[in-house]
Amino acid sequence: MKLGLSFLQESVRQRRPARCSPSPRPSPAGRGRLVLAPIARPRPLEPSQRWNGFSLSQRERAAVREKGRRKNPIRRLLRDHCSALASGLAILCLLPDISAQVPYGRILNAEREPTSWLTYSGSYRSHRFSTLEQINTANVASLRPVWVYQLKRPGVFESSPIVADGVMYLVEPPSTVTALDVRSGRRLWTWSPSMPKDVKALGFPATNRGVAILDEMIFVGTLDAHLVALDAKTGVVRWDVKVAENKTGHSITCAPLALDGKIIIGISGGEAGIRGFLDAYEHSTGKRLWRFWTVPGKGEPGNETWGRNSWKTGGGATWVPGSYDPALNLLYWGVGNPAPDWNGDVRPGDNLYTCSLVALDAATGKLKWHFQFTPHDTHDWDANQIPVLVDAEIGGRPRKLIAMANRNAFYYLLDRVTGEFLLGVPFAKQTWAQGLDARGRPIVLPNTEPTEQGTLVWPSLQGAANWYSPSYSPKTGLFYAAAREMGSYYFKSDVEYKPGTYFMGGGEQELGGDKASGAVRALDLTTGQRVWEFPLHSPPWAGLLSTAGGVVFGGSNEGNFFALDARTGKPLWAFQTGGSVHANPTTFQVDGQQRVAIAAGNALFVFGL
Repeated sequence: MKLGLSFLQESVRQRRPARCSPSPRPSPAGRGRLVLAPIARPRPLEPSQRWNGFSLSQRERAAVREKGRRKNPIRRLLRDHCSALASGLAILCLLPDISAQVPYGRILNAEREPTSWLTYSGSYRSHRFSTLEQINTANVASLRPVWVYQLKRPGVFESSPIVADGVMYLVEPPSTVTALDVRSGRRLWTWSPSMPKDVKALGFPATNRGVAILDEMIFVGTLDAHLVALDAKTGVVRWDVKVAENKTGHSITCAPLALDGKIIIGISGGEAGIRGFLDAYEHSTGKRLWRFWTVPGKGEPGNETWGRNSWKTGGGATWVPGSYDPALNLLYWGVGNPAPDWNGDVRPGDNLYTCSLVALDAATGKLKWHFQFTPHDTHDWDANQIPVLVDAEIGGRPRKLIAMANRNAFYYLLDRVTGEFLLGVPFAKQTWAQGLDARGRPIVLPNTEPTEQGTLVWPSLQGAANWYSPSYSPKTGLFYAAAREMGSYYFKSDVEYKPGTYFMGGGEQELGGDKASGAVRALDLTTGQRVWEFPLHSPPWAGLLSTAGGVVFGGSNEGNFFALDARTGKPLWAFQTGGSVHANPTTFQVDGQQRVAIAAGNALFVFGL
């Protein structure tokens, strides 16, 4: 890089050092604010140190006094400024390569690139498993914090970071994207959207679960229901599209899923009586490619399951990322509760496709098949959990499977080609169903519906599982789930729909405190039988990560980030973070050293040996 003399002279005339990084400035799209981290530069000299219009050092002034003559300071100043510029350029050379070229092929083969974390669940199969084994059962007790990044503002921190080419990308609540140097945690840039002060977040905290990366762009959904593409290197806005109207209760807390040329994004707002959907956008332009309505309209298959035109306000939000099978080109996505939540009288029928898993053609968004876990749900048991794609033998025959620990307390196995029900067994306490029939439909027990007086049922509305991720280890053949053990009194009341307000038809009173607990449970993938469990003091909000090193990582509400033996559940290590863990662990490698990251409280912790 060559700089002309005039540039340096101009810097001198303006009495400032040459700058090597841009100052904070708004993004060119006019929505949001981009801040680039400044590079350290020499501190300007005080006015008393300036002489004849130029800045002299104390040593120079002493030399002038000693020799009794004025020294022309230009040569010295040019040398100082060139030195400062060289120092700045040297710092730039030490920064990570943030070219961030992550084409679809890299994400497709993410399991072969364990040094990175390229998509929300680690791979399209959503195992949240890493083949890294440097950290293992023998040495995990030696883990220590390598660096900690503090949030700029407090909030519910649920982000699952993306790591690519030496940079970590995460979302600070509610919708701020930040790029960090993975070696040090140093902030490289941060972008915050401009949102109205009265932005609505009905039925969920003002948070976000992560970003997606594809080619040279980062993609994020915002609390006011926009989808935004940012330049991965600079944080500059490439495009910004309005997905839905926030005033009616629509919002985005979901991490996008990047496919080949497409960005898939879900919507939040079921408690406001929105009509849910799942969208696909062209990654280069932001043009919408297709929309799948999770609550079918008039004339569409499934609309007959909504009596009294209740489909218009039917809920069915899609607020957790799905999984993808590239060989079948099928996208698998969980759908949330019907609206209103607890008063099912106003929406007679099964209420498709709420509380379901839908398999969609990724090219067109057309429905291939669906499976409904909880027909006509009146307990807010969203199916917004991560579907895990596994190939295994069932009944002596190889099958392409989906494993899912559902919020309704049952563990399911489905055929991911056809949607055929293969297995369903409880993995946590439930008192609402006698079991599942041959098709997987629940055999509902009497007297379990919400009432005006209240009906006690397990699990609570927060479910035996929730949005946080399970994990599957191909090495052990075990499915790891963080289970919530809590019941609730469910109440029903009259309800009237008003756009942009709660549309719930009742409420619940949870049996918290000492009556509630949790556990990390290891289930046999093909039978759902419990192999081991690690008890937790309270129902968890943290997801799990398993590794080839034989370790399962998890977290607790009490602030403990811990490691368990993947085969036995034996505790191996714990670290008190000082804040509740409401996020999923990730792992990656830096300069040949494995790292493990977790969001806890208002900080992101990165650990290493």
